[in-house]
Amino acid sequence: MALAGLDTACWDALAVGQGLPLAELLGGSTASVPAYNSNGLGIMPPEEAANEATQLVAEGFSAIKIRLGRATAAEDLAAVRAVRSRIPSDVLLMADFNQALSVNEAIHRGRLLDGEGLVWIEEPVRADDLAGCARVAAELKTPVQIGENFTGVYQMLESLNLHASDFVMPDLQRIGGVSGWLRAAALAQAAGCEMSSHLFPEVSAHLLAVTPTSHWLEYVDWASPVLEQPLEVRDGKALIPNRPGSGIVWNEQAVERFRVA
Repeated sequence: MALAGLDTACWDALAVGQGLPLAELLGGSTASVPAYNSNGLGIMPPEEAANEATQLVAEGFSAIKIRLGRATAAEDLAAVRAVRSRIPSDVLLMADFNQALSVNEAIHRGRLLDGEGLVWIEEPVRADDLAGCARVAAELKTPVQIGENFTGVYQMLESLNLHASDFVMPDLQRIGGVSGWLRAAALAQAAGCEMSSHLFPEVSAHLLAVTPTSHWLEYVDWASPVLEQPLEVRDGKALIPNRPGSGIVWNEQAVERFRVA
């Protein structure tokens, strides 16, 4: 992960040196990529989740993600249905179990959710149990999504070979930075597998612009408090900034305010 940070910084510096946005340096364009709002919607009562979901959609998104993994399958189902009943019918809903379930429980809950119109069910079982996840994916109608915990491209290759999921979503930091991402994108293309991002939306947006099987950008606003110009989302799409490099410009006053001596 440390090398990923260095790799990403080097690519950013190269793009800045050439006066090009990172996406253009890599052969793409600074257009836009579909984004879903991944802020909030944690493990909370159904009515609270429904209220928060409407707020997330109102921020300019046409897709949002809910966290699941409550004490019972019935509680998860109730939360999904509460959210679905309050958001517009054309807004998409993803679900993330964050590795909360055993294989058998994941199959059970996944089957209950199969009729709820979810875009995907994410990380239903332990991240390193690729064989178990393959069993889950084979049993469900709803696509299964994994990948944020791939440690390098070789683990992603193993996952693709095992058909452990229907979609993949590498993490910029864990996959090996920009160089690792490009290798992962080639693997996904060869496997005909849609590829989304995990976190780091300011850089990931550029990388999805050059990913042949580009799917969804996971949007979080965690960096916004220290950025001069946070990543903008409009009509459900993240707008890739037409600035050199990744386009990240620090808000120096905010950085100073948050500095730890």
